[in-house]
Amino acid sequence: MADEGSRGSRLPLALPPASQGCSSGGGGGSSAGGSGNPQPPRNLQGLLQMAITAGSEEPDPPPEPMSEERRQWLQEAMSAAFRGQREEVEQMKNCLRVLSQPMPPATGEAELAADQQEREGALELLADLCENMDNAADFCQLSGMHLLVGRYLEAGAAGLRWRAAQLIGTCSQNVAAIQEQVLGLGALRKLLRLLDRDACDTVRVKALFAISCLVREQEAGLLQFLRLDGFSVLMRAMQQQVQKLKVKSAFLLQNLLVGHPEHKGTLCSMGMVQQLVALVRTEHSPFHEHVLGALCSLVTDFPQGVRECREPELGLEELLRHRCQLLQQHEEYQEELEFCEKLLQTCFSSPTDDSMDR
Repeated sequence: MADEGSRGSRLPLALPPASQGCSSGGGGGSSAGGSGNPQPPRNLQGLLQMAITAGSEEPDPPPEPMSEERRQWLQEAMSAAFRGQREEVEQMKNCLRVLSQPMPPATGEAELAADQQEREGALELLADLCENMDNAADFCQLSGMHLLVGRYLEAGAAGLRWRAAQLIGTCSQNVAAIQEQVLGLGALRKLLRLLDRDACDTVRVKALFAISCLVREQEAGLLQFLRLDGFSVLMRAMQQQVQKLKVKSAFLLQNLLVGHPEHKGTLCSMGMVQQLVALVRTEHSPFHEHVLGALCSLVTDFPQGVRECREPELGLEELLRHRCQLLQQHEEYQEELEFCEKLLQTCFSSPTDDSMDR
C-alpha cells in the first residue's frame, strides 16, 4: 500500500497551479474598483467557475457600459483559460511520450527503479489532469486509452497496474463515449482478471473502481460484465480478507441489483442468497451493512428470492432476530438494523404473525 502515496519525482512534468488561480479569483484583497480584478482562470473549467460565481452575485441595478480596463481584463481571462487548456494538453502529450517508451532492458536495479518511478509519475499526473472531463476526452483522442489497456494493465510492476486501472476509472466516470471506447478495447476482461487474481490488494481495489465506472448506468458494460461472469468475480471479492475490497464489492452488487432488478433471477440461480447469508454469519463488521442491503434488494418484489431466504437450512430468521438484538443499542449500526428488520418483514412476516402482534 505504501506505493499508493509515492510520486514520480523524476518526471520533469508539473501541474500548473490552476486550482490556486481559480480559488483565488474572489480573494479578499481586491478593491471595488477596476484595479481589484481577480486573477484570470488558467483553463476552461476555471472560466466556467468564474462565470457561475459572477452570476450568483446580486446584479447591480442599472447596467453600465463595460470600461476599457474591464474589457481588457476579460479578454486576458479568456486567453488565459484557453492557454491553460493547451498547456494541460501538452502535459498529457509529455506523459504519453514517457509511457510510450519501450520498457528498459534488464539493466541495473537502480535504473529499473528510476524508470518505473518516472512512469508512475506520468500516470499520476494524467490521473490529476483527467479529473477534468475535457482533458479525459483529449487523453482518449491522443490514444492514451489504447496504451493503458494494451500495456499497463498487465505491466510487471504492481504500481503501474493499479495506476493504470485508476486512470481508466477516472476517465470513464459518467462519460458514455469513453466508456464505450474502453469496453471496445477489451479492458473489462482484464480488469475482472486483476480483481479476481492479482496478488496486490491495491491493484484489486483500483480494478474494482474501474469496473464500477464501466458497468454502473452503462448497459453495454453491464452486458459484458454478465457475459464475463462478473457477478461470480464480485462474490469472490466479497469473500476476501481485504475490508475495503469487501465493502466496495458489496456496495456495487447492491447498486446493480437496485438499478437492474431484471438480473435477480440470474443471481438466485448462482446461489447468491446462500452465499450472502454465509457472509452475514462471519464475524460482525461494518461490511455486513452492505451485504444485508444487497440481500434486501434481492428479495424486494421478487418471490423467488423470498422463498430461498425461507429455506429452513439457512436459519436466516433466527440469525436476523439475533442480529437485531445485538444492534439495537448501537446507534452507529442503525442502517444495518433497518435492513435486518426489512428482511424479517419481507421474508418472515405472515398474517398469523401480524395477528399475534396485535
